[in-house]
Amino acid sequence: MTDKHTAMAPIKKSIEDWWHQYSAPSFDVENPCVRLHDPTFGPEEILAVTEQLLSTHVTMGPVVKEFERRFCNSLGYTYGVSNNSGSSANLLMLSALTNPLTEDFLKLGNEVILPALSWSTSLWPIVQRGLVPVFVDSCPKTLNMIPEAVEASISSKTRAIMAVPVYGNPCDMDGLMDICDRHNLILIEDCCESMGATYNGKAVGSFGRVASFSFYYSHHITTLEGGICLTADEGLAENMRILRSHGWIRQAENREKWTTKYPDYDEKFLFVNEGYNFRLTEPQAAMGLVQIDKLEGFVKARQANAAFLLENLAGYSKYISFHETTKNSEHSWFGFPIIVSPDAPFSRDEMRGYLESHQIETRPIIAGNLAIQPGTQLFPHRVSGELKGADQVMAHGFSIACHQGLTNEAKAYILSIIDKFMQRKWKQ
Repeated sequence: MTDKHTAMAPIKKSIEDWWHQYSAPSFDVENPCVRLHDPTFGPEEILAVTEQLLSTHVTMGPVVKEFERRFCNSLGYTYGVSNNSGSSANLLMLSALTNPLTEDFLKLGNEVILPALSWSTSLWPIVQRGLVPVFVDSCPKTLNMIPEAVEASISSKTRAIMAVPVYGNPCDMDGLMDICDRHNLILIEDCCESMGATYNGKAVGSFGRVASFSFYYSHHITTLEGGICLTADEGLAENMRILRSHGWIRQAENREKWTTKYPDYDEKFLFVNEGYNFRLTEPQAAMGLVQIDKLEGFVKARQANAAFLLENLAGYSKYISFHETTKNSEHSWFGFPIIVSPDAPFSRDEMRGYLESHQIETRPIIAGNLAIQPGTQLFPHRVSGELKGADQVMAHGFSIACHQGLTNEAKAYILSIIDKFMQRKWKQ
């Protein structure tokens, strides 16, 4: 009988041949196009998924558990609870924090402070769990929440702060942790755009009571869709495992706790809490195990790309500004943000339009000022102070690619098009 390794050899070759002929991203100098995101995965990941599918073991099991273990070990986290998206990760951690079985849980009507400049999946889990979001301003340079604005927003109902390190740039964690300590607040970290970033040498996501990351296709590493919640709180981690899977104990680490407490129930279908179906699959985890080893290289490539763009666009700093890395931090560069000065002889939309017309993809900087989005007005919320920074970024900011797939030719093309745009505008 042929062993599995031998049997997989022709499949592996077919996948590699197909990838290099039809799928591998490339930059065509004759027909240039710079996408916002290129896939981080290739033949190795596709083979890992294929092998897992061929095993027929596809629902959450030992591969998922190994992926959680490896992810935590690689970045210095304690407990990891994977799930089916970064959005689900945010909802799962807020669900755990508002659950009666969680120590010192958040209650209906408690306030959670978050930056106005953030993504909708930072906001909606707060609303969905009956909490009240409080929006504070962000710095147009770092794009992160301003600690002084956070402190000024605290009321008698405030129980937590959600830190959102934007585009891979860590927040001022010393400032936020000091506020949490002095006011007895829970620190939550939504790090879905910031994998691989560090503050004072410590990975983002390891400062608060609980944190989230995303493994979406366009993020630093991917399981196509997927996310993970991280915590050093053993009880909170166990609660999230139960909430993740229908509220039953199947994925609990300490099942005996529950079977002893409820001996008259069939342990295969013992439900001890509310729950969702947020499970990651075994093929996704197999893909993630390959990706973990590539994260460091991807982050270094993104940092090198950002350094190149910062250096070569510095001459235009009178009219456009760039992401300023937080002090004592390592930025992991989810994208490359650009802010057009209100005094520039061109608008943000003019610059974006020119780049797009030359096949350089752009996007707004996350959701802009979430406090003024129409959906926000449907639900109770509070705005603290003026949100001038968030408004400025929303009105004048956009981003371009900074991913690991940018070639030297692609970066040179970006510079050439921005140069042409600037030269045209200065001549007018």
